[in-house]
Parts: sequence; structure tokens; C-alpha cells
Amino acid sequence: MNRAALTLLFLALVGLAWTQGTGVSGNGKMRFKVLYTSKHLPAESQKEEVLKKAHGGFAVDRRPGRGETYFALPGAGIIQISADLKSTKMLNTAPEVRDASIHNATIFEGPDGAPYLALPGNGVSKVFITNLEGKLVHTINAPDGTQEMGSTTANNYYLGRGNFIPTDVEYLNGLFYIATGYSNLDMILTAKVTSANPFRTEWNDLSFGGRGANPGQFGTSHGITIPPGTTRIDVSDRPNAEIDRFNRHGHYLSTVRMPLGSLPCDIFYHGKYAVVGSLDGPDRSKGAPIYIMEDDKLISTVMVKEDLGLPNFLHIHNAVLRELNGKIYIIAQAWNPGDFAVLEQVQ
Repeated sequence: MNRAALTLLFLALVGLAWTQGTGVSGNGKMRFKVLYTSKHLPAESQKEEVLKKAHGGFAVDRRPGRGETYFALPGAGIIQISADLKSTKMLNTAPEVRDASIHNATIFEGPDGAPYLALPGNGVSKVFITNLEGKLVHTINAPDGTQEMGSTTANNYYLGRGNFIPTDVEYLNGLFYIATGYSNLDMILTAKVTSANPFRTEWNDLSFGGRGANPGQFGTSHGITIPPGTTRIDVSDRPNAEIDRFNRHGHYLSTVRMPLGSLPCDIFYHGKYAVVGSLDGPDRSKGAPIYIMEDDKLISTVMVKEDLGLPNFLHIHNAVLRELNGKIYIIAQAWNPGDFAVLEQVQ
């Protein structure tokens, strides 16, 4: 083989390695490489018509001895990622949930001590509650205007048949906190669990936030997070590039600013670290970043499309952190087009 042919072969191999994501991205101790791509998912979820519709987020089972991660893909259902990240499986998901666009996910322990998933269906105006086998146990339907929502604005909005579009859900002390950033109201609503067997809820008289530019208001309340061990409510305000913090009563506390031009979808905490997936970054030509923070300070920016060679990661819709054997992992999901990846810390 002559020199020209060898050169072409070398360039081809380099290009193949790049497209397979063998690069490294990030800063300092938080640098990452690709461990798994969507080929790691169950066959049902690898279909193009399923994966490209990915528009959700992840729920990590933090209970002692657990560690599984759950998320849903429309047309396939709920997927469980094993605690060691080495395997995935499809749950026997209720059809109502399987066929809906699930915008995020959270795992919680109900009043009976059993674990459940809360899954906001942004396209069907419902919040689904399932067990960890995928069985639907309850559905929170849109307010109909007859309930006391905790504010005159919310009461009048639903009395006038305003739209209900849940984008994320969290659970604390018997209450669901539900972000509605895709609706015209854009408030955090609450629903109270009144029974676990059978599972029942009712709308609660607490709502806060709303569309606006003042402290404690949102451009779009996209993600909602309760840091472990706290009663604080963190809301990802996507267009304003910030994380707004509230106490459990809905009183505004403070704001964490993200890089100007980023569109943070959600924040996930792991000890002193946090990960923020962004729909876009300051430089739109490079794909969206995943930000790693330590004690609220930005320490690393991971560019999945630009540096790791995964072309579908133009927009990041959600990311969570896992730690195994002293090493950090990122589970990430892209949107429009949808995709999935697990990144491994390079030490």
C-alpha cells in the first residue's frame, strides 16, 4: 500500500473514531468520554421513530442499595437503566403512559412507603403515577376551575379553561410540586396525596411563580428539583438562564445565574456537585453544553456534539449524575432530534 493510500486509511480511521465519540470533553477533574450510546437501550427504543421523539428526563432511585435510573420514550414506554449502568430493560408500561410524550420523571416514596414514578405528560395535560413495574396507579388531571389553587391568578386561569401543560414534577412531604412552564399560566402548582391504597390526589391551595421578569417569576419554568436532604424548591427558568430557588411554601429565596445565552432545562444534585443540561449554549454553532457545578460554581463544560462527536446532541434536554467506584458518570438525553448517551469521567 503506497503512502497516499496509507494516509487516506489513517484519516478514515480518525474520522470513524471521532464519530464514535472517542474524544474527551470538560474541564479539570470533570472531563468525560462516551461510554454508551443509544445502542445500549432496549431494541424497542432504538427505533428511529421512537428515539427521535425523546423529550423527557431521568429519575434516579437514591434509596440505599438501589441506584436504578428511569425514563420514558414515547411509543416505547418506561426504560430502567441498571444501577451499575451495564444493562437496560423496557418495563411493561401502561398504554396511556407508553404513547404519551413524557417530559421528565421523578421517583418518590408514597405514604405507604412504596416507590412510585411521577411522569408529566406535557402533550396530554396529565401527570401519571406508576409503580416501578410500569403499572399506572393514578392520573392527576388538569384543574377544572372548581378547586382552590392558592392564588386568584391560578383560580381564574383554570376557571377560564386555561391550558394545563406539566413540564416537571417533584414530591415533598405529601405534596407534588408541578411546573407548568409550557402553559400560559407558568406557575408552580401543588397537588396533595390523600390516599395510597387506592392512590388518590387532590389539587392543593398553594401555587407560586407565574410569567414575568420580577424575582420569583419565570420566563419558562421548565424543570423542578428538590436537592436531597432539603426542602428547597429549585426551578430551572430556561429563557432567563437561571435557577430560581424557593422554600416549600413558595417564597422566593435566591437565584443562581447560568452562562448568558444558555437555556438550562433542569438541574440535578449529587453531593456538592450539580449537573445542568442546556437546550442551547452561548455558541449555537457548537451544540448545547452540559454544565457541571461544584457548590454553585461552574467548574466544567461538556460539549457532547462538538467534542465527543455525537451529532444528535444539538440540544440537551436532561442530564443526571451517577457515581460508581469513585468515578462520576453523566446520563444525558438530547432533543430534536432525540438521542441518549452515558458519559464516563476521565481520571
